[in-house]
Amino acid sequence: MAILSSLGLILITCLVIWRACDGFEMASNYLGRHMKDGIKGATINAIGSSLPELFTTIFFLFVLKDKDGFSGGIGTTAGSAVFNAMIIPAVVIMVVKAKGITSKINISQKVILRDGIALILAELALIFVITGTTLNWIHGLVLMLLYIVYVSYMLLSQGAGDVENEYEDEADGGNRTVALFKGDLATAILGDSKINTTKAVLLLIVSVFFIGIACFWLVEACEQFGTAIGMPIYFVSVVLASAATSVPDTIISYKDAMKGNYDDAVANALGSNIFDVCFALGFPLFLFTLIYGPIEMSPETIENVGQLRVLLLLLTIVVFLVFVFAKKGVERSHAKLLITLYFIFVAYSIGKGINYDLPVIREISAFLSAISHWLTSLF
Repeated sequence: MAILSSLGLILITCLVIWRACDGFEMASNYLGRHMKDGIKGATINAIGSSLPELFTTIFFLFVLKDKDGFSGGIGTTAGSAVFNAMIIPAVVIMVVKAKGITSKINISQKVILRDGIALILAELALIFVITGTTLNWIHGLVLMLLYIVYVSYMLLSQGAGDVENEYEDEADGGNRTVALFKGDLATAILGDSKINTTKAVLLLIVSVFFIGIACFWLVEACEQFGTAIGMPIYFVSVVLASAATSVPDTIISYKDAMKGNYDDAVANALGSNIFDVCFALGFPLFLFTLIYGPIEMSPETIENVGQLRVLLLLLTIVVFLVFVFAKKGVERSHAKLLITLYFIFVAYSIGKGINYDLPVIREISAFLSAISHWLTSLF
């Protein structure tokens, strides 16, 4: 019963996060209307769609405390990064193919090289920053500064923006109370009027409020589910919390792809990962250790976190190479490869979390640990 109720609560939080991020997307699109395609996807869209990861990591740390909270937070951000890098591009390809829009998508090599290399560097930084048995506010600050450098570069390098577009809400003039009950925050706030800066900011604030509430209950649901099946919260967050918080990234990338904005669709996924790795993990770590002091990690947590960081890096490199060498366009075969790799990742995470004593899991774990120890020894 506890398993079903926790899964039901996770599903509800997914829906709330999705609808709240819809409102956030409309507001952020208006506020970022002068940004070029690719730039907007990697910054405003990426930050907006990654707010669930930020809130979830904050609640994991402040609700579960110390090492359990940190492992849940890094599980969510890393698992979400894997989801974004593999499932989102695959979904984009499958959808445009199924709808007959195109048989392949062409993505700017500049966007791939810029965001792909930045993401790989961010993940290497995560490996080198999160070392040893103790974490403090300096580790979180370093990760946040890396993201600030990335965003600053993006904004300074974009040049002249596009011509401002007219943004109108999609409301039908219906009752605002009914719209709020349905989860349509945009209609509830805007009614049947045009969006402007004031309304965009208000919509932004309300959307963030609902995202925060949903993420709090997501953490509670994941903790209940882990307790019910005897799986550590770290592994629950890698699979369930990460997928739940990645719903907005998927929806935003899907909408961009349907408009033909393939650069934004992919840049959102990669930019979201950079935000997840640097800020969604760095800020909660900085805040928590500043208030409560350093986090002491157990040897088991260190080993699991080290393996996950290496696995994330390896999978990111694979995705990066897929996009770099697909010079004639990313096709359905590439999508199938990415989906297969993601399900292998999920199967491995579940098997390790339930503690199946399978030779293949032991060998993968030993391989990842060896790479993790080698990389950290270089620091």
